[in-house]
Amino acid sequence: MSTGLRHYLRRPPAVSAVEALRLVAEGALIVDVRREFEWRRTHIPGAVHLPLEVLLDRCPELPEERLLITFCTGGLRSAGAANLLVENGFDAVNMSGGLIQWRAAGGALTGRSRESAE
Repeated sequence: MSTGLRHYLRRPPAVSAVEALRLVAEGALIVDVRREFEWRRTHIPGAVHLPLEVLLDRCPELPEERLLITFCTGGLRSAGAANLLVENGFDAVNMSGGLIQWRAAGGALTGRSRESAE
């Protein structure tokens, strides 16, 4: 089994967007694993952007003392990312539902407003 695939075969610990909002208020850090163009379009204020393809190489940049909440558009990529982080010694959970649920739970988003003019 390839190393990359196994991260998607197990379910990581997961939290809902409502739980994620509470955890962020308590000091957890959102790790956004989406691609650059997705991040530029909209993202969670205060989140760290580490696209999934660079996460393993750059995870040493993440704080070891904080809970990490992985995030993507729908929750699939971030599930693999949460598993990868847990395997590398971090306390990490996946936010199920991704961007859609975060917005529905009242989570703040920031992004470009002139995108439609391009």
